[in-house]
Amino acid sequence: MASAARLYSGEVLALATSLANWPLTADLPLTGSARSPACGSTLTVGLDLDPAGQIARIGIKAQACAIGQAAAAIFAAAAPGADRVGVAAALAALERWLVASGALPDWPGLAAIAPARDFPGRHGAMLLPWRAALEALPTA
Repeated sequence: MASAARLYSGEVLALATSLANWPLTADLPLTGSARSPACGSTLTVGLDLDPAGQIARIGIKAQACAIGQAAAAIFAAAAPGADRVGVAAALAALERWLVASGALPDWPGLAAIAPARDFPGRHGAMLLPWRAALEALPTA
């Protein structure tokens, strides 16, 4: 059985507190929100895109558990340069990884929250930043 001590490691807690590095500010023109039905965690993402449609700046407001906050920090650190296709591909890979065996998806930093895979109640919180970003990103 997986332990909560392994879930809430020092690295996860440090990532959660680092989320303050990406404040959600009013000058970010695109916003999206997501909520985890399993735990009630919510997250709002603000984005600004470069002329190529890639994420240039990001801000996040989270009311989430430490896993959701850490996932948001992991997302924010690697999001600049990503576009809608890349975010959607990463989300799909994460969703597959959470329900099937296999390698960790290719998004920098995910190893820190990988132990949460053993806690199905945390899966929704892990996916929040990618889901909120997809809501914010234009479809055309």
